[in-house]
Amino acid sequence: MKFIMENKFRNKTGIIILAAGSSSRLGSPKQLLKYKESTLLKNTISQASKVSNAFIIVVTGAEAEIIVKEFNTEEILFSFNPDWQNGMSSSIIKGIEELLHLNPDCEQCILAVCDQPFVTSSVFENLIRESNKNQKGMAASAYSETLGTPVLFHKKYFQELLELKGQEGAKKLIKKHLDDVIAVPFEKGNIDIDTEDDYSQLISFDK
Repeated sequence: MKFIMENKFRNKTGIIILAAGSSSRLGSPKQLLKYKESTLLKNTISQASKVSNAFIIVVTGAEAEIIVKEFNTEEILFSFNPDWQNGMSSSIIKGIEELLHLNPDCEQCILAVCDQPFVTSSVFENLIRESNKNQKGMAASAYSETLGTPVLFHKKYFQELLELKGQEGAKKLIKKHLDDVIAVPFEKGNIDIDTEDDYSQLISFDK
């Protein structure tokens, strides 16, 4: 298994799933909300796992032990962020640091969140394909007249990701380097789960 894992990390695309938040507005871990006979986090991991030549890092924080217990596999790397309360940037930094530790030669990474229920492997693959096709340093998902996650970053932006502060996230770099960004449509990418109402609407929509 160790040999398999080491080979896995040599693949050129890292997919970092940010799952460290406390879901304070929801009142329970959104990562474990039931969805399609699975959970939101399992769904995201499952779709990311279908992407060829990629490896997955899940950054945890709040409720880390409960979340990790839901997964009985060595194929997924969970990385605990002890500074998760300091904001999104701390989880991004933790993910990039882990990625560079595992594969210093990694060419690119995708930052994803765990509460976009309609994310699919095609969403990730489209980011990779469009970035390569257009020779852009970033490929960002486009929905509701904005650009957001999942978003792909070429390795030339890893240092800037490591320098994010507080609640800063991917959008800071997208806005700063807009001329180096390709927008990739993500249908229903605007749907994420932050409140009980969001979740109720999702369940109703899915019926």
